[in-house]
Amino acid sequence: MLAAPAGAEPCVHGRRTTISMTTPHTQLQAHGAADPQAEMAAVAGAAGLRRVHVLSWRDLEHPWAGGSELHINEVARCWAAAGIDVIIRTGAVAGQPAVIERDGYRVVRSGGRVTVLAQAPAARWRRRLGPHDGLVEVWHGVNFLAPLWARGPRISVVHHVHGPQFREVLPRGPAEVAMLLERAVYPRLYRASRLVAVSASTRRSLVALGYPAEHVDVAENGVAERFTPGGPKSPTPLVLAVARLMPQKRVPLLVEVLAEVRHRVPALRAVIVGDGPDRPRVEDRVRALGCSGWLELAGRVDDDELLRLYREAWVLASASSAEGWGLTITEAAACGTPAVATRIPGHEDAVLDGVSGLLASDPCAFADQLSAVLCDGALRARLAHGALERVAGLRWSQTALRLLRILAAEVAAHRSR
Repeated sequence: MLAAPAGAEPCVHGRRTTISMTTPHTQLQAHGAADPQAEMAAVAGAAGLRRVHVLSWRDLEHPWAGGSELHINEVARCWAAAGIDVIIRTGAVAGQPAVIERDGYRVVRSGGRVTVLAQAPAARWRRRLGPHDGLVEVWHGVNFLAPLWARGPRISVVHHVHGPQFREVLPRGPAEVAMLLERAVYPRLYRASRLVAVSASTRRSLVALGYPAEHVDVAENGVAERFTPGGPKSPTPLVLAVARLMPQKRVPLLVEVLAEVRHRVPALRAVIVGDGPDRPRVEDRVRALGCSGWLELAGRVDDDELLRLYREAWVLASASSAEGWGLTITEAAACGTPAVATRIPGHEDAVLDGVSGLLASDPCAFADQLSAVLCDGALRARLAHGALERVAGLRWSQTALRLLRILAAEVAAHRSR
């Protein structure tokens, strides 16, 4: 068993989820618009951005939808509220209609996991894409190759660089092809394109791949206004994890860490929210380690239940191997719940280490950090206060305004050319 963290107090026994260049957190707070919606309407009007098309791999209602889908749909909702006609073109969802209206914008769904990437260029060649004043391409590792066929103003939203992560989710051959495209082809193809990263660490990763630094902006993720503190914390230690059950989320590893922590904190309970193709592996680890009595695999939960869990949890845990940000971390932070997470790009942006949570470099350190937060009430209270301060200026309206300004600048540059 791992040793208890130094200085820790002794611990005794004692629900479907709906899913400028770098702008630092403090700057977002300092110059955030008093009325972002009015400012978005003004920016769009000045640039002539009446219609915007968005290309995204998966729809928000897809069973595997995650943070990137939530991100672009929050942005589209804000733009639509500002009077912009927004269409998101995305892949089909089994059993769902091809065209829907959601929060003031339209979603057009067609194509499968691979064929969706050809839908937009095919529609343009057939002159069926429809008029638009700006195009937003959301990257998902394998992209829509917009520079080859889109001639108007456009930007690309990048959540993170995948790298070896492709080997975790694809067969060997396709994984090697995807890695080659990301490493050698896309930096050349998109060299003159405007990219927008969701975090400073993603920006650094893109620049390291060869993208010109002056072409890569940052628009940090927001947090929905419904995520606020409220209600009592769980009477017993509660660790919460919220993630798609995909290999890169490393939930089986998190189960092992939690099992170790429970040796030190016998009253520990844990809830893992989310579903996905890695669920059988997670269930195997839960059974093998005898965690069924105190660790709940909640699957997908609704918004109200997710909010309740964020508020009740003592700490949020994320063991991901790759993230562009860590949206569940900042959602939990907005509810007054700090995080313990792996020390990776993305997490290093969402968590201020030692202020709003703790970052761990390996599984042993992860267990130590979790134990420390659970056992030390003063540490937990300090991190909870820091978590609320970390997210104070993060709102989706600010993210949408930032992206719209960048797209408007591309419209102006396109006209000058």
